[in-house]
Amino acid sequence: MALFYVARYPGPEAAEVGAHGRARTLLERLQSRARERQQQREPAPTEAAAPTEPASRKRRRPRRRRRVNGSEPESPEARRGKRRKADDEDAGAGVCRAESSEEAPGERSARAKAAPDGRVPEEAAGPLAPGLVLGGFGRRKAPKVQPFLPKWLAEPSCVRKNVTEDLVPIEDIPEVHPDLQKQLRAHGISSYFPVQAAVIPALLESAACGFLVGRGGYRPSDLCVSAPTGSGKTLAFVIPVVQALLSRVVCHVRALVVLPTKELAQQVSKVFNIYTDATPLRVSLVTGQKSLAKEQESLVQKTADGYRCLADIVVATPGRLVDHIDQTPGFSLQQLRFLIIDEADRMIDSMHQSWLPRVVSAAFQSKDPADPCALLQRRQAQAVTAASICCPQMPLQKLLFSATLTQNPEKLQQLGLYQPRLFSSGLAHRGLEETDGDKESGKYAFPVGLTHHYVPCSLSSKPLVVLHLVLEMGFSRVLCFTNSRENSHRLFLLVQAFGGVDVAEFSSRYGPGQRRTILKQFEQGKIQLLISTDATARGIDVQGVELVVNYDAPQYLRTYVHRVGRTARAGKTGQAFTLLLKVQERRFLRMLAEAGAPELQRHELSSTLLQPLVPRYEEALSQLEESVKKLPICSKDSAKT
Repeated sequence: MALFYVARYPGPEAAEVGAHGRARTLLERLQSRARERQQQREPAPTEAAAPTEPASRKRRRPRRRRRVNGSEPESPEARRGKRRKADDEDAGAGVCRAESSEEAPGERSARAKAAPDGRVPEEAAGPLAPGLVLGGFGRRKAPKVQPFLPKWLAEPSCVRKNVTEDLVPIEDIPEVHPDLQKQLRAHGISSYFPVQAAVIPALLESAACGFLVGRGGYRPSDLCVSAPTGSGKTLAFVIPVVQALLSRVVCHVRALVVLPTKELAQQVSKVFNIYTDATPLRVSLVTGQKSLAKEQESLVQKTADGYRCLADIVVATPGRLVDHIDQTPGFSLQQLRFLIIDEADRMIDSMHQSWLPRVVSAAFQSKDPADPCALLQRRQAQAVTAASICCPQMPLQKLLFSATLTQNPEKLQQLGLYQPRLFSSGLAHRGLEETDGDKESGKYAFPVGLTHHYVPCSLSSKPLVVLHLVLEMGFSRVLCFTNSRENSHRLFLLVQAFGGVDVAEFSSRYGPGQRRTILKQFEQGKIQLLISTDATARGIDVQGVELVVNYDAPQYLRTYVHRVGRTARAGKTGQAFTLLLKVQERRFLRMLAEAGAPELQRHELSSTLLQPLVPRYEEALSQLEESVKKLPICSKDSAKT
C-alpha cells in the first residue's frame, strides 16, 4: 500500500490534452517508474529479455521459497520481517516525485526533451517529497486517560485517623457552648477525636450568625465526612446541631437525620436525647416501630388555629419519613435547617425510593401568595445570582457521614450538594477509576487497633472453627456474620444443640422489639456469641465486642469494612477472623490488598486442634436431624429456611 503525492503536470503535453490526457500521462510515468525499480532488484537477463507485460496488468510478487535442504526453516518472526521489508520497498516504488511549481518553463521543456517517453531521469528528479507512511499496525499500549475530579474531591481536608494519639482537648475548641462542654465531661469525654475536632468547628462557623441565615447572608457549604468506623462521627454532628438550635424560640423541625436501619436510628436518637436533656429542644424518633398514629402524636398537635409542631429534631428512616410527609397533617419541613444523612453510601444506593426529592420538595414547598408569611418563604434558586440572594432566607445545609463514602461524582451528583467540602481520613488525589466498585486503592481507612486474620478451612469444618474460637480462645463477646438469614439460622441451631455457649440470633426473623432486647443482652454480657446477618454491620455501636468472625466471606469490600468495624471502636483493640474456602482465598486477599488494608495474618487450625470437638459436634448434628424429623411438615419447611 502506498500514498501517492500527485502534483499538477503543467508541461507541454498537458497544454495539448485535457484533464483525461494529463491523468493518463501521469499514470504511465508512475507505471514506468515502478518497472525500473523492479528491474533494479531482479538479476540482469543473460539472453533476450522477456516481453514486457501490459501496463494494465498487475505484477505479482514472486513467491519466496523456504529453505529445507539441510538448513533450519525460517522462523515466523524472520518471515514477517522480510515481508514487511518487501512491502516497504513496494511502497517506495509507487511514490511519485512531485515537480516543483517554481521551475522555469525552459527547464521543464529541457527535461521533457531528455525524456521523450515521458519518464523523468533519476538525476533530474528532485528529492522525494515527505510522505505519510500508512500502516504501522504494531501493538502499542493505549495511553491511560486521566479523569478530572472536582477540586473538593481531589483535594479534601485530611483528617488524622489515629484516635488514640491525635486527641484534641475540649478546651482547645472554645466555640462549643459551656453547657455542652459540661455535658461532655459528665459522660467521661475530655478530648475530641480527630474527626470531631475537624468537623465541629466547621459546622459551628457556618451557623455563627444563627440558624436563620448563613454567615454573611450567604448559603453555607454542604459537608461530606469519610472517616473509619468507631471514630466518633455521630458526636461530630450532634454537638454543633444542638448548639445551633439552642437559641430557637418557636418549635419547628429544624434538623432531620435520615438513617438506613431502625436500630441505627434508635442509637442516634439516644445520643441526641443525652445532649438535649437539659435544653428546651425536643427529639422525635420516626422508624415504624410504633404505629403511625402514635408517631403523629409526637410530631404535631392539633390546636384551634391549626397544628403545632412538637419536635425540633427528627430521626427517621426513609420509608417512614415519606409516610409522614404524605399522611401526617401539619407536618412541615419548610423550616428545615440541617439535613443529615448518616451511612450516606447506603442511602445513595437506596435513592431509587426517591426519598430525597420528596424531602427537598417538602422543604421548598411554596405557599399561597396571599399568605402573610409568603414573603419569607424559602425558594430554590436555579442559579446563584444577585437577585437570588438579595432576600435572606433560611439555608438548607446537607451533612453526609459514612465510613465508606463514595467519591464518584456521578453518584454524589444525585444529592444536589452546594459547594461541598470533604473531610477524609483516606488518601487524597485519587482518580475516578479508583472511586467505584471494589477496586479502590487505599480508599477506606480501618481502625488502628484492629488486627486482621484469615483461616483457610473447608466448608464442613466452618462450624468447628467458630466453636474453637469461642471456647478455646476465651473471647467473651463474639459477633459472627453470615451472608443470609438461612445460614444464620442453621448455625444458630447447630451451636445451640452443641451446648456450652450462650448464643443468640439477630436477623429479620425477629421483630424490632426482640432485636432491641437481644442487642441489650449482648451488650450486658449475657450472650457470648451473636450470630447475625449484615443487619448489625452498619453503624451499630455495641460496647465490648472483642472478636468479629466472618463465617461467610463478604463479597464486597464495603461489607467487610463495616463488619470488622464493630470491634476496635473508639481507640480500643479488636480482632477480625474471616473463614475462607480454598477457591475464595486468592480473590479475597487481592481485594483487601487493593483496599490498602493491613496485611492479613494466616491463622492455621490443624485437625488435631479441632478433633476434641468432633464427637460432641457429630452428636449435635444427629440431635438436630432427629428434632427436624419430629416437626410437622409446615414446621419442617420453616426450619429448613
